[in-house]
Amino acid sequence: VQLQASGGGLVQTGSSLTLSCTTASKRRFSGWAVGWFRQAPGKEREFVAGIHGSGRVSSYGDAVKGRFTISRDAAKNTVSLQMNSLKPEDTAVYYCAATINGASNMAAQSVGTWGQGTLVTVSS
Repeated sequence: VQLQASGGGLVQTGSSLTLSCTTASKRRFSGWAVGWFRQAPGKEREFVAGIHGSGRVSSYGDAVKGRFTISRDAAKNTVSLQMNSLKPEDTAVYYCAATINGASNMAAQSVGTWGQGTLVTVSS
C-alpha cells in the first residue's frame, strides 16, 4: 500500500497544525497500525505517534505527549495527527508509516510502508 501524507507548512510557535495520511490507491489500510515519525536535519528519525488498527490504542513519543493527538477515520481511510502548542523543536519532515497487524508503539525498523514526508516548520 502506498501512503500519502499532507498538511505540513510553516507556522508560528504555539500554533496548531493537522497532518493527514491516506492511501494513494483505493486500497484501505484498515487493520494496519499507522503512525508518524519525524526527522529533523542532522538527527535520527524519531517516533511521534501511532495508532493500532482497531483505532482503540494509541502511543506517543515523549516529546509530543499532551500536545499531539492521533486519530483514524475508517470511513475516510485517513489517519490524522493533530499537533497543538507547536514548538520550534517540532520542526522536521514528518513521515506517515504503516505496519500490518502492528502495535501502536511503532519502531522504525518494523515499519512496512513509508509515505513521502511533509515538512513542518515552526518559527520562533
